[in-house]
Amino acid sequence: MTAKKISHVGIAVPDIEQFLGVFKDALGLKFSGIEEVPDQQVRVAFLDLGESRIELLEPLSPDGPVGKFLAKNDGKPKFHHLAIEVDDVAAALARAKAAGVELIDDEPRCGAGGAKIAFLHPKSSAGVLTELCEHGTDHHK
Repeated sequence: MTAKKISHVGIAVPDIEQFLGVFKDALGLKFSGIEEVPDQQVRVAFLDLGESRIELLEPLSPDGPVGKFLAKNDGKPKFHHLAIEVDDVAAALARAKAAGVELIDDEPRCGAGGAKIAFLHPKSSAGVLTELCEHGTDHHK
């Protein structure tokens, strides 16, 4: 397992459109589009920042993970997770588990843009929800 770079920083927001202007217009970041990820009950917008991206996460349901996260924070936008790009998510999970890291996902699952993803529990990563992601050849690198 090789960690390559910070893939993206996820920010939970109640309404993507409300914050797109700040990142697109005021900061001049390239907007890559909006995608729904029904399995995670979320809409995501990606904005390119050098070799990394900012991911805005809007809940599709108050019962989904991001909906619950926002509810705990009075519905206010807040940093959600740090995503690290790896060359093999399954191998990265095995390595983390062998090192005693508490996992949220035992197996990779499908994320936005067709990426394979898995999460490490914040209890094991200095209080930061950490996503491991493996991008396919058609995904932004």
